Amino acid sequence: MPPEQDPTTRAQTRRLAMLFAALYFVQGIAEPTEGLISQPVRSLLRSWGYDAAGIGTFIFFLSLPWMVKPLYGILTDFVPVLGMRRKSWLVIMTAATALGLTVLWLVPLPEGASTLLFVLLFLPTLGVAFTDVVVDALMVDEGQPRKITGTLQSVGWGAIYTAAILTGWLGGWLSERGLQTTGFLICALAAAGSLLLAWFVVKEPPAKPVEGSAKGAARAMWSAAKHPAVIGVGAFLFLVNFSPFGSSVRYIHMTEGLGLGEEVYGKMVSVQALASVVAAGTYGWICRRVPFKLLLHGSIVLTVVSTLMWLFAADEASVLTIAPFYGFTMMLVSLVQLDMAARYCPPAVAATVFALLMALCNQAVSLSEVVGGTFYTSWIDTIGRQPSFERLVWVGAVFTGVCWVVVPFLNRLEDHGPPSDADGPGSEDEP
Repeated sequence: MPPEQDPTTRAQTRRLAMLFAALYFVQGIAEPTEGLISQPVRSLLRSWGYDAAGIGTFIFFLSLPWMVKPLYGILTDFVPVLGMRRKSWLVIMTAATALGLTVLWLVPLPEGASTLLFVLLFLPTLGVAFTDVVVDALMVDEGQPRKITGTLQSVGWGAIYTAAILTGWLGGWLSERGLQTTGFLICALAAAGSLLLAWFVVKEPPAKPVEGSAKGAARAMWSAAKHPAVIGVGAFLFLVNFSPFGSSVRYIHMTEGLGLGEEVYGKMVSVQALASVVAAGTYGWICRRVPFKLLLHGSIVLTVVSTLMWLFAADEASVLTIAPFYGFTMMLVSLVQLDMAARYCPPAVAATVFALLMALCNQAVSLSEVVGGTFYTSWIDTIGRQPSFERLVWVGAVFTGVCWVVVPFLNRLEDHGPPSDADGPGSEDEP
């Protein structure tokens, strides 16, 4: 059982949980590739004649800012602005996001103007990706000393998927009615709310030089990067998130292959997000009560099973039955790994190391969009839509199963422990 917290610690935990919940909730609304406007953007591209491969490729290139997150980590770790490592960058990038989404709302999009759409979406995507790195670093900064990284991770991801409950339904409703620009406006207002939080609520002491000079910081970062736990987490996250039947393929398959329509797809996203919120809350309770090895193996089994359940997606009822189980298990397996990653990031270089791990995750998702969309489109003419989708489901399940190859690296936690104080600040105790 976890140790009881004194009243002051409990109050600090509640304050931090509320702050991170708000920041992550806004991120869940405003993120262009997975937030409120993700389905409206896909529906707009589909109306311009894009197939699953074309949409997947568009999303892949739009997601490029998420693949260079370590660069943002280096900036927020080593380049303070106005004496602060986190708050100043948070203000700058949330302002950029709000500005980019406002311009997107104001500028009319002619029929087929996919290049203009891409250009206008790129700045807010960059802004949200950078903001995500800074908020993750704040989570490590505040969570490690208090030993509450698991709690903050569950709160943050619960908030993101709470936003997804709203954005799934609303995104489908907007797409069905061709109201994409309304979605752009809502996201711009959400980003403005995040800017206010960053300006008035986030507190940060003046930045201190990294312990042991730049050479010591580089040594700490290298020690963390080569640590078995960090290597294992990176490989695990890549394999789990490589799902070639991802968002673009599921969107085309559900709306065209199964003929379910935009609103049903949006409803599926909301149901899946609701289950993810339940999983986040569940993990917040069990993360310090259940042995890590049990969580690790159990999450792999559940993810393989939930992936294979998509083989039975045939109508609205089956899709809405599969979606919550899939959402729950994917959230649980992600939190198991993200919590461990957060505990093993040296605070001096937290943003850089954590961003490196998250970049691997984002690369897996983006790559799977392209691979899945390309194969789905090419296979349709030879074997049909349903067999093409089923093949991709099997590939996703196999990649998840390969995660067991990585498990021995993760189990070496007991042998190696977290990075030592000599290499960087310590980390949280094991559950």
